[in-house]
Amino acid sequence: MNSVYLDNAATTPMLPEVVNVMQESMLANFGNPSSTHQYGRKAKAAVETARKNIAKHFNVPASEIIFTAGGTEADNLILQNAVSHLGVKRIITSKLEHHAVLNTVQFLEKKHKILIDYVRVDENGAVVLDSLGEALKKSNEKTLVSLMYVNNEIGNILPIEEVVNMCKKHNAYFHSDTVQAIGHYPIDLQKTQIDFIAASAHKFHGPKGVGFTYVRKGIAVQPMFFGGEQEKGARSSTENVHAIIGMDKALSLAFENMKEDSIYIKGLKSYFVQKVKELIPDVEINGESFDETSYTIVNLRFPVQDKMLLFNLDLLGVAVSGGSACQSGSNKGSHVLRAFLNAEEVQKASVRFSFSKINTITEIDYVLNQLKKILKI
Repeated sequence: MNSVYLDNAATTPMLPEVVNVMQESMLANFGNPSSTHQYGRKAKAAVETARKNIAKHFNVPASEIIFTAGGTEADNLILQNAVSHLGVKRIITSKLEHHAVLNTVQFLEKKHKILIDYVRVDENGAVVLDSLGEALKKSNEKTLVSLMYVNNEIGNILPIEEVVNMCKKHNAYFHSDTVQAIGHYPIDLQKTQIDFIAASAHKFHGPKGVGFTYVRKGIAVQPMFFGGEQEKGARSSTENVHAIIGMDKALSLAFENMKEDSIYIKGLKSYFVQKVKELIPDVEINGESFDETSYTIVNLRFPVQDKMLLFNLDLLGVAVSGGSACQSGSNKGSHVLRAFLNAEEVQKASVRFSFSKINTITEIDYVLNQLKKILKI
């Protein structure tokens, strides 16, 4: 075995079934969905069928799904729209959010002079709900809360129902970056009344460059950029027909096999963590306990200060991450870990291992053997 891919929180391999439907679409749906002739109508029908299929998974009308180029655009569309068009004067968020949220919030603070409140997190990086409650009570300004469902670096899971109820009580909008949750956890948006969510297809074995946002009925959305007024005027640009169809297929497969896949992947994670702890008793989990984090992610902190650990694993064919792939070019380290670890612990080598249904026990054993070599166990 020459390589093992355990960086599925960064992106997942596309499934063959997804590749097949996209290839078929490239041949059959070459028309522009905005054209009124038969080729355009055929492409448009394919896009709208995909929209209906995706909406059904979340128990919402198709009209509430807006296709985007991915999670980052979806987050930007929601946050910027909230301030520019919905009258939001304050955003409550955390310092553990993805930079698609954090950088956008900081931009809005500078441009529109809105107030930003950061909720506290505990020693495991979990949002302190009392802190959210305090922030919501602090002001009567129109407020949006933005907290991610599953943290992309440490896998912490937000108690989403409690946050929804708190936001409703204080008449605040609630946006959740659900990029790491979609395709892995069921979300009924009629029962769990989040106002806005963001999704990206490449996190659930779909294509890159396509995603969607959900906007609850009755909330107006204005575009961030202007052009042909596609997506009912919310998102100008010719729809990425083949990628949308691929996303639909990937999400359908994810929901069809969600229970079996989650059991299998959790088994891989459990086996890996158990064996690592046997090899390295002093290893620590960054984040909450095993059962309180996503079954796809574990972030381990090794009792060494080895800045070459990721590089050496890569040389041995093991693909993992030190944090978000979107920040891989940064030399600042993980903003997530800095938010709840002390200076000494942050200096230790932390690695995010993230799993998918494509991984095997044999691959896990290979990774364990490479860790033994590098750490000279």
